[in-house]
Amino acid sequence: MSAVRLVPFQPEHLPAVTPWFDDDETRRRLGGREWPVRELALRSTRWTDEFRGRQVLRTHSFVALGDDGRPVAQIGGDVYDRWTAWDPVAERVLSTDPRRTMGSAYVVDPACRRRGYGSAALRALLAAPETADVEQFVLGIEPDNTASLRMAAAVGFTPLTTEPDAEDMVYLHLLR
Repeated sequence: MSAVRLVPFQPEHLPAVTPWFDDDETRRRLGGREWPVRELALRSTRWTDEFRGRQVLRTHSFVALGDDGRPVAQIGGDVYDRWTAWDPVAERVLSTDPRRTMGSAYVVDPACRRRGYGSAALRALLAAPETADVEQFVLGIEPDNTASLRMAAAVGFTPLTTEPDAEDMVYLHLLR
């Protein structure tokens, strides 16, 4: 199993991380080179409005460093006061779970895929002191993203939803 160390994502990590978004699969799942730049901007955002029926308490973004100190993955997301199932068509909350929840996303350096860095980064996020108060972790994954679905299951995530939502995502969660 690969080992990683999480460090806060900083502007100096952009030269290493940005080229990962030239990869077709990464671009299809997350978007292009604007994604890591947006992650940096979101770190300092002060949320005052609810997002999909939940309040954003804070945002975390980390780079996972491999044994050699080189970035191998980026992982992070928003910590919410609760989790909600959201209907984007009707723009309304369908259900609410009162647990403090972190919705997360990650990307692995395409040159480092299939080496266990994704699961190592996710395990490190679960164990990070910055997420110690989170009761539930949620990942939204496209149903055809077999690699991510398998990796999440290997870490202990279970289905929260089984059918894709209006944004073509199924959700997996891990309760602490």
